[in-house]
Amino acid sequence: MTEVQSVLVIDDEKINLKIISDILSDEVSIMLAKSGEQGIRKAIEYKPDLILLDVLMPEMDGFETMSRLRHDVRTSAIPVIFITALNDSSHEEKALLMGASDYIQKPLHTNIVQARVRLHLQLVQQRKMLEQLANIDPLTSLANRRKYQEVFELAWRATVKNSDCLSLLVIDIDNFKQYNDCYGHATGDKVLKQVANVLADQVSDSGLVARYGGEEFVVLLSSHSKEASVEIAYRCMQGIEALNLAYNHNDFNGKVTVSIGGATKYPTKNCNSDDIFKVADDMLGLAKKSGKNKLLWKLIDDFQAVAK
Repeated sequence: MTEVQSVLVIDDEKINLKIISDILSDEVSIMLAKSGEQGIRKAIEYKPDLILLDVLMPEMDGFETMSRLRHDVRTSAIPVIFITALNDSSHEEKALLMGASDYIQKPLHTNIVQARVRLHLQLVQQRKMLEQLANIDPLTSLANRRKYQEVFELAWRATVKNSDCLSLLVIDIDNFKQYNDCYGHATGDKVLKQVANVLADQVSDSGLVARYGGEEFVVLLSSHSKEASVEIAYRCMQGIEALNLAYNHNDFNGKVTVSIGGATKYPTKNCNSDDIFKVADDMLGLAKKSGKNKLLWKLIDDFQAVAK
């Protein structure tokens, strides 16, 4: 089902709000604001796909409203089309230099307004698709390393602010090189997809699952204690074993398993955000060295091994 896009119209004249609403209401979801202040509040709260902004308004005109929208990180990326009765080219130039996407003069013509709004909404949709593709691992359809790092930084700051905890799993497929040597990279890719599906199913909405690189994955769990995170980690291990992906390589007979290193931290402002990954990765290394198909976890200074 196609998502309905939204347009915020900011104009102090009720008749203009009604006219624009009538023109666009069959194609998009319309939000209305009668002043610059109200428009900014609605833009922050609802994150519309596009803003139509009148230039001539009392108290805060369209240019000041535009400036405030552009200087707020929460609204800076929303495209803005100015609508005005002014026919001075210097005003159009000013609007475009401020970052406006378009400039429509009154009186409004239904076909022109619809066509320009439709065009800019298509551009918004294309930009979102490109952003989404840039954040997805093409093989597994999980978030990629770039997306993980972006979400991690946001989660870290929120955790510090709320004095909460953050847990991280670093997961590696055991003996994956031997599996590739035995069956080839095409079959190895199928295994990566199956493992990714299990991780996504077991973590579900609890956190973010990302492919970190090669056969390594990460799971970010905000507001999850060590106990809750260990339970999720075990479900992931059991789900992957249940795939029964058996293989034979030289004298080794077995099936695909994973090793997991985990860490839980209650960060403060003075903490280094890189520490939790390093600790979880170190735990993974120890799990691999101590026999694989294991989960090792560290909670601050408390080391606990959870061996299968």
